[in-house]
Amino acid sequence: MGRASQCSQSWKRRRKMTALCSGASGTTRWSSCCLWQARSSGWAMSGGSPTSATRTGESTAQPFLFFLSFSFFLSFFLSFFLSFFLSFSFFFLLLSSFSSSPSPPPFLLLLFPSRLTLGLTADTMNPRLLEGAFFIPYLIFLFTCGIPVFLLETALGQYTSQGGITAWRKICPIFEGIGYASQVIVILLNFYYIVVLAWALFYLVSSFTVDLPWGSCRNEWNTEHCVEFQRTNGSLNVTSENATSPVIEFWERRVLKISAGIQHLGALRWELALCLLFAWVVCYFCIWKGVKSTGKVVYFTATFPYLMLVVLLVRGVTLPGAAQGIQFYLYPNLTRLWDPQVWMDAGTQIFFSFAICLGCLTALGSYNKYHNNCYRDCVALCFLNSGTSFVAGFAIFSILGFMSQEQGVPISEVAESGPGLAFIAYPRAVVMLPFSPLWACCFFFMVVLLGLDSQFVCVESLVTALVDMYPRRFRKKNRREGLILGVSVVSFLVGLVMLTEGGMYVFQLFDYYAASGMCLLFVAIFESLCVAWVYGAGRFYDDIEDMIGYRPWPLIKYCWLFLTPAVCTATFLFSLIKYTPLTYNKKYTYPWWGDALGWLLALSSMLCIPAWSLYKLTTLRGAFRERIRQLVCPAEDLPRRRSSPRTEPAAPAPRLTPLLRLTEVESHC
Repeated sequence: MGRASQCSQSWKRRRKMTALCSGASGTTRWSSCCLWQARSSGWAMSGGSPTSATRTGESTAQPFLFFLSFSFFLSFFLSFFLSFFLSFSFFFLLLSSFSSSPSPPPFLLLLFPSRLTLGLTADTMNPRLLEGAFFIPYLIFLFTCGIPVFLLETALGQYTSQGGITAWRKICPIFEGIGYASQVIVILLNFYYIVVLAWALFYLVSSFTVDLPWGSCRNEWNTEHCVEFQRTNGSLNVTSENATSPVIEFWERRVLKISAGIQHLGALRWELALCLLFAWVVCYFCIWKGVKSTGKVVYFTATFPYLMLVVLLVRGVTLPGAAQGIQFYLYPNLTRLWDPQVWMDAGTQIFFSFAICLGCLTALGSYNKYHNNCYRDCVALCFLNSGTSFVAGFAIFSILGFMSQEQGVPISEVAESGPGLAFIAYPRAVVMLPFSPLWACCFFFMVVLLGLDSQFVCVESLVTALVDMYPRRFRKKNRREGLILGVSVVSFLVGLVMLTEGGMYVFQLFDYYAASGMCLLFVAIFESLCVAWVYGAGRFYDDIEDMIGYRPWPLIKYCWLFLTPAVCTATFLFSLIKYTPLTYNKKYTYPWWGDALGWLLALSSMLCIPAWSLYKLTTLRGAFRERIRQLVCPAEDLPRRRSSPRTEPAAPAPRLTPLLRLTEVESHC
């Protein structure tokens, strides 16, 4: 009786929180609700997703003039079409929040993700990956993994009203390790992702000047190889084979002061440490007290990144060399499909921009009302996400085409992948705008907004999971605030290591291993197997139907059953077979202990799933068959479905095929 009473009180408390989310403001729960799926939009302009690849076999053959003109026309047509589509989707989501549905989601909850849709743009636009052929694995992952898993996690959180760990405990205790694995990844993300905000804040402060410091070579940190690439009388003013631009030197010699290797950490960059401290202070107080007057602020914060994207797009396509950059963006190089890193980065792009396998969607989806139409929201946001990333590709690749032409190097060598692209290509574009300091301030302020929202949701996901695991301990006055403070302090101290002179090497180690596509693919495999084959895909479809009133498209169910685990498993194994050690800037090779440390970071999350299953099997008492039955049966306090013709015993159930009968484990519970 005590457990039943506690579950009832917990359910009532959660329902009360969702009521606050739908009508109140200025509360912590309202802040969490407003940030629902915000993390799902990614890391782009703040440059946080882990991608790193090397383009090989680049063809030097010049395309026909017809193809060049056609691709240039096609790029403008697609850009206009997708811009119209994004605007339509944006206002559709806005209007849907005022509809007369029984429990519509707050529209703020939908607008935050749209601005973070720019999320992985910096790494989506990795010139070493996007050669047209990248869209093939990207679209495969989008329809077979992205949308199905996005819906799976959001619906799971909405149905169970639990965080990223206890939700899996509710539906299948033997796979509770999925929740632990995702939270380990989130912990590692909290350590290193906010470092990008420290860099962005440093650039923002440096932008308050008449002449941008990365726009000229007349600074103390510049070397004799620094050349201000300017087109003069149709020729490039380049005097050295080792010439570098002031943008690159500002990034490497002023911001990072990068050392020779990971074994030489050097001194702490106190300026960046202050920026990191400021970022954590802002993050803490925003989550602790909630965002005041969010309904008014969101009209600016949700549309501001799109305004900057339009500015960069218009300026980019009018630059000389933009046509070559857009052609590089769209022209398919099918030989790249044999590179496992392209598939790995396509999966990483989808998983990070959609925030799947991180526990964020499950935690924040738990604040939805039970009858919220999560299926409509998920599909709309997924297309909005990918559409914005595709349009942003024209902006960044037109700029990369210009930089390639003025430097006389291939587009693939203009900028490295990862955060370096966001802090090299974009600042270079801002320098070429009139009133460049003003636009630089606006751009990096936007980067800070994007990054802070992503960080809010990462911390909120972890805190929600811990609070739901230990409700008696943390659901008391000031306990939650103390928990957030502890998470912030520990994450800040660990992040200081990445702000040393050799911190960039540590950052890339986390970026490549700790939250890589390999870890996310591993979690996605078990998520789809757990829901589709253990809990039951048909049963989960019935749960979704009970929440939204109708059944989603049947193809998503078969993705859970077959396509999602198959694609993720094939890509995971392919990446293991073709694994290449991490390098920095194609020049520095990590020592053996650096790669070993990286694998420890990767295994720290992946081993949680089998380790937890083995632990539960060995600690439970009884016959092995009985232990299995207890560990695969869902909790009894889950919401009961409404009676419908589907559940009436009068209508005989159709005979299942042997294959699909394996998904109906609930018959043994």
